[in-house]
Amino acid sequence: MKKETGKQVVKTYNKSISGDLIGDIRSLIETARHNVAITVNAGLTILYWQIGNRIRQDVLKEKRAEYGKEIVVTLSRQLTDDYGNNFNEKNLRRMIQFAEVFPDKEIVVTLSRQFSWSHFVSILPLKDDLQRDFYAEMCRIERWSVRVLRKKIDGMLYERTAISKKPEKLVKEELAVLREEDRLTPDMVFRDPYFLDFLGLKDTYSEKDLESSILREMESFILELGVGFSFVARQKRITVDDEDYYLDLLFFHRKLKRLVAIELKLGKFKAAYKGQMELYLRWLEKHEKEPGEETPLGLILCAGKTSEQIELLQLDKSGIKVAEYMTELPKRELLERKLHKAVELARKRLEA
Repeated sequence: MKKETGKQVVKTYNKSISGDLIGDIRSLIETARHNVAITVNAGLTILYWQIGNRIRQDVLKEKRAEYGKEIVVTLSRQLTDDYGNNFNEKNLRRMIQFAEVFPDKEIVVTLSRQFSWSHFVSILPLKDDLQRDFYAEMCRIERWSVRVLRKKIDGMLYERTAISKKPEKLVKEELAVLREEDRLTPDMVFRDPYFLDFLGLKDTYSEKDLESSILREMESFILELGVGFSFVARQKRITVDDEDYYLDLLFFHRKLKRLVAIELKLGKFKAAYKGQMELYLRWLEKHEKEPGEETPLGLILCAGKTSEQIELLQLDKSGIKVAEYMTELPKRELLERKLHKAVELARKRLEA
């Protein structure tokens, strides 16, 4: 019998540990690193809140703006010398603002388990409390990165959702439900308008071109729709009384637990589109809805719409949303005016 050499033994031994063992150990190391990073991040975030809160208490006690400026400058010099640039004047002011914007420590503790300090810094400049709460809760539930959060804010996501057009009291109630129960409503999911500039469509194009471009850029389209959408079918055949109809796009939303039918229209919204979508939704409810799912919803994407016509048709009662799409982004100032006007008009109608 041939005797094994030392090299052969080592080679055999190396083979024996190259499977599950090394994989499991690597997984343990990566998990530990991730958990340590989360713990450190949460600790720093809470520390920044505590510093901001402590300075704020001191400034408020004195009730003098001049004193506040002086104390921040003095503190920043001393802390920067001792602990580095993380405690410079600009960052100390951010910490004070942090404690002002998020006065409830328990909310900060909860969010800090998922948010980095950069997440909070992105939200702090927002002026409206409801706007801040919306981005904070959506970021938490959809686990946005800092880059995605900033993109959503720049794209005016809040102003494009139906929830922003409701009276303040209702917005607060829906955000409270999201915070306490992690339950999204359709008004938080659907938006108007949708930005489809990534499709690269210029000048004249057909509905077929629009649909084909969406299929080509499906990942970008789903990102614009929002987290939770899963593609189901294109040109879904629906047969009623031996007559075939074809639904442009069919999705499923995991959080809403329902099918979402999407119809693409080139021109302005027409009243006839309501009957067509209602037919599709009732068919889907009868033939495609699974046990435990909610009633399907419809989204009609048009190049334009008139608010009065949509209001008179009472589309919400049929589970239908109508939204504009933009294949070219307007200037931000123009978009802001358009969205703020839409929010103002919608709130006036609801409060009337």
